[in-house]
Amino acid sequence: MRVVAFLRGINVSGQKIIKMDFLKTLFEKQGYQNVVTYIQSGNVAFDATEPDEDKIRQHVESLIKEGTGFDVVTVIRNMEAIKKVIAANPFHNDMREETHKLYVHFLSAVPADNSVDLLLPALNPEERAEIVNQELYFLTPSFGNTKLSNVFIERKLKCAATARNWATTNKMITL
Repeated sequence: MRVVAFLRGINVSGQKIIKMDFLKTLFEKQGYQNVVTYIQSGNVAFDATEPDEDKIRQHVESLIKEGTGFDVVTVIRNMEAIKKVIAANPFHNDMREETHKLYVHFLSAVPADNSVDLLLPALNPEERAEIVNQELYFLTPSFGNTKLSNVFIERKLKCAATARNWATTNKMITL
């Protein structure tokens, strides 16, 4: 099964620095096949024989802890799930690349149905957010200036979250 490990919080602001070559080797030494990393923000695509994505996540988090000493929150998605994330984009008609950018927060669990309401007070008037299954789609003119951080999302939704921009999300299905 082809999966992607989305690693949260590595190589950001000089924190938890992990070279992608090192990460690739770390995965290959554990028997994962066809390992490909994409950009420095922690995206690793690989083939896994284990069908249980939670077991893969636990193994990857343990592997990174042993290899680097860092606790790194990881969210796993198989390629079919990522294709569904792309197809389910609730903002496909609202994307204006010149003024707004779309981000996907990959969540570790499906939050409660009304949980997006918990995020609304943090949004500025130009931002929009919608939860579809295990993803939070977020349309914003400035991701760097939003109050909708991973920490805020995790506290409100009671699950882990890691964000990727729309271009990176789409690139994952090609790896």
